[in-house]
Amino acid sequence: MPLPVLLILVIGGIAGIAALLHALGHSRPFDLANAGLARAEWLRHWPEDEVARVYFARDAALIDTAQGPGLLRPFGADTVGHRLTSMSEAPRGLRLSFADFAAPAVEIRLPPETRALWLRVWNEAQNG
Repeated sequence: MPLPVLLILVIGGIAGIAALLHALGHSRPFDLANAGLARAEWLRHWPEDEVARVYFARDAALIDTAQGPGLLRPFGADTVGHRLTSMSEAPRGLRLSFADFAAPAVEIRLPPETRALWLRVWNEAQNG
C-alpha cells in the first residue's frame, strides 16, 4: 500500500475515533456537582480517609479529612486527589503543594472569601 494512502487511513481512523468518542459524550470533563460526589471521588483515591467537610471553588474542592486536607480536581473525565503539604496566598488565589513529589504545586484562582475560608481550614488542620 502506498505511504500517502496509509497515512490518510491512519489519520482518518484516529480522527473518526475521536469524533465518535466526542459524539458519545466521553470527552466531557468530570463535573464535581455536589458534596456527595466529591466525597465519593475522594474516597476512591483515599479509601482509608474520614471526610469531614467538602469546600467547593470553581473546578476544585478542598476536602477536609481527619488525615489532613486535600485537593480534588477534575482531570479529563476522571478526578485526581492529592493531600496538601502547604498552602499559601498567591496574587489571585492560593498556591498549593502536595505530598506527592510527582505532582507539581498549583496555583488556583479563588475569590477573596473562598481564599480566606480555605486558608482558615488549612490553618486549623495545621494547629490541631
